[in-house]
Order: sequence, then C-alpha cells, then structure tokens
Amino acid sequence: MAKVLILGGTAEAAELAARLAGDDRLETVTSLAGLTRLPNQPAGHVRRGGFGGPDGLAALLKADGYAALIDATHPFAAQIAEHAAEAADKARVPRLKLVRPPFERTDDTRFIPVRSMAEAAEQVPAGARVFLAAGRRELAPFAKRKDIWCLLRMIEPPAPGEALPAGELILGRPAADPETEMALLREHRIDWIVSKDSGGRAGAKIEAARRLAIPVVLVERPEPPAGETVPDVEACLEWLEGVLAQAPAEPAPG
Repeated sequence: MAKVLILGGTAEAAELAARLAGDDRLETVTSLAGLTRLPNQPAGHVRRGGFGGPDGLAALLKADGYAALIDATHPFAAQIAEHAAEAADKARVPRLKLVRPPFERTDDTRFIPVRSMAEAAEQVPAGARVFLAAGRRELAPFAKRKDIWCLLRMIEPPAPGEALPAGELILGRPAADPETEMALLREHRIDWIVSKDSGGRAGAKIEAARRLAIPVVLVERPEPPAGETVPDVEACLEWLEGVLAQAPAEPAPG
C-alpha cells in the first residue's frame, strides 16, 4: 500500500483526501498546521503541527516510506511550499504543488496590484470605507490608518487586546454567491476592497466588486517553487496515477 502525504488546510486538500478515501492502494495522511479550525475533518489519517523545517519533513518522508507528497496548501503559504520542495528533493520523493488559479482578469476589473498588505494599506485613500478580508496577522498596517473605516471578515477571532482597524468585524468564511457579497458591500457602503489574490471561493467577492465597479487593491501571490504544478484536484489525481504506475511493485505475500 502506497503512502501519500497531503499538506492541507484548503478546500482542495479536503476534496483530494475525500476522493482518495476508500482507494485500497493508498494510505493517505493530511497534515494540518493547526492555525485555522476546519469545518470538517479531512478523510483518512490526519496529523497536526510542524515538521521541524525541511530536514524534519525529509526525515518523515523517508522514515515512513511515503510514495508521494502533494502540497495543497494556500497559495500564500510560501514557506511551507519551499520546505516541501526542499524536503522532497532530499528524500527523493515525487512532489506536486496544487495551486488554484488566481482571480480572473477582465477589462472591467479595477485591480490595483501590490506586493504586500503594508503596501495595500498605503494605496487606500483617506475617507475610504474598506472591505478587508485578511488574517489576524495582517491587520497591523490597517490598524495604523485612523482615516479609514474597515469592514473586517475573518475566519478566526482576533486575540484579546489585538489592535484592529476602526470599523466592524464579522466572523465567517467567504460566501460563494456574488449576489450575497454584493448585498454585504452595499449594506456597509463599501467603496474599496483589499484582498489577496487567493483565488477559489473568494472569487465571489471579486465578481461582486466587478459588478459594483469597486476598485480592488490586490496583493499578488508569491511564485510557487520550481517543479510541477496543477490547478485542480482532477489534474492532481491524474498525476498521482502516473506516480503509482511508476512505483516498484510490492513483493507477493509468502
């Protein structure tokens, strides 16, 4: 039975684990960093916590005899992506990076590309009412702006006493329906949006901005490490079939 390690925490990672569940050729393990609570436990085995850097991950891949490593972490999880690439090279284990496509660029999309949340905070004009979809670790540049109002949407609540921008906080995951996002933007009279180019479900927010002609300050995603990438779970499954086809056959029992 071939062991597959999935670096998870995304909807794609959970879908991949579910699609592989019940395949009697495989034993899948999804590794979660433990920073964000997931609504559902991934199928198969789950481990939580770090690896001790690329050397620790390489040692795990070797010791536990993994046949493949699939990095399905968030497009902005640059460090773990680099560690996964380095570890797979050291352990000589096939590695794939699953990277969901970025937000669609169209002629009527008002994107203002930036490289960081700090740069994004500088782009927003005084007096703006901003829809800010960001993690709790990325709020500091906006908390310093006393001349804007922010609608914050976060999956996890901030820590007690953590500095927040002036405005309102809502907890929850992005809506999948642009109409729902449009209603939210209208209700709070939002005239600017700040977002990472995370792609996926958050695209409803971008479509809502497009329909309402709201400018979007967009933090561009980091480039993934060198190596093979695929955009979706279907392509990931095809890659894994190729890996299994090239794997040495297990000796017959007895």
